[in-house]
Amino acid sequence: MLRVAILGGSGYTGSELLRLLLSHPHVKVTAVTSERSSGFQVSDIFLNIRGTDLKFEPLNLKVLTKKADLFFLCLPHKTSQETAAFLHNAGKKVIDLSADYRIKNPKVYQEWYNIPHLFTSLLKKAVYGLPEIYRKQIKKSSLIANPGCYPVSALLALAPIIGKNFIDTDSIIIDSKSGTSGGGRSPAQPFMYCEVNESVKAYAVTSHRHTPEIEQELSAISKKKVKIIFTPHLMPMDRGILSTVYVRLKGNVNISRVQKLYQDFYSNEPFVRVLKNGVYPNTKAVKGSNFCDLSVFLNERNSRNRTLTIVSVIDNLLKGASGSAVQNMNIMYGFNETAGLLNSPPCL
Repeated sequence: MLRVAILGGSGYTGSELLRLLLSHPHVKVTAVTSERSSGFQVSDIFLNIRGTDLKFEPLNLKVLTKKADLFFLCLPHKTSQETAAFLHNAGKKVIDLSADYRIKNPKVYQEWYNIPHLFTSLLKKAVYGLPEIYRKQIKKSSLIANPGCYPVSALLALAPIIGKNFIDTDSIIIDSKSGTSGGGRSPAQPFMYCEVNESVKAYAVTSHRHTPEIEQELSAISKKKVKIIFTPHLMPMDRGILSTVYVRLKGNVNISRVQKLYQDFYSNEPFVRVLKNGVYPNTKAVKGSNFCDLSVFLNERNSRNRTLTIVSVIDNLLKGASGSAVQNMNIMYGFNETAGLLNSPPCL
């Protein structure tokens, strides 16, 4: 059995990780940390998690390195930088769910996160953990930078076409809507019930930190510099992301060709479902799962401005965070890629 530890286990992503891993056939969770819940039984904090006597413990790396071989980091930015470096130097494998090892250019990281990256040599070794694109690299890596939730929904929507010469890569607009769990579990006024209920609002317009992450990966896939317009919205729901992506077409392509392109691209992917033409994805259909549902639509009303619209939905806490982390672990260790992800206990 693979011994794993979750560092920062009392947040939403940490608790979802624990829920998934406790029923994983090849894993034993040996430690879960939380500063604010240290000493409490996990099952007393999360009532949906049963069948474990695990207690939250403090983040003492010297003690923890003796308890596990793989570490999931659900820690704040910068804290993950230092923790990942310590564990890597101790010969441990790490899957980091923070943003600390996602942005390859340390100058870009500092610009968007307002702190310097202190471990640039380790940053170069990190593999971006999007299995549908980097499966081979993930398998060989000891440090995975788990993607952000918005980037997963956007990148899976665009990956099949971003390198094609029939789209205008300067025209990409990504309009995303997320449930409130994307803001984390710590109390904050914008996510209070009275603030969110019966309301929808845009936020971080032109300044969301996932923007450079999306641009970095689209540029890497297409092998050309890509800039996007990205606007996130907060929705009055617990979990889920719906991204509507708009791209202008340059070439004369029909919807049948685009539909087949998407179906072929994802034909062997266990967690991406390309829906039939005309079927609309919805967040409820993927809630509590590691699936991404996609649909493509072609607007031909204006011959001068033919637009492809891609709709993508994920559960932000699963495919957008913890589910992807478990999928990455499965790839790293040669487990069945769907292990622990198809028959997990109920989510919150």
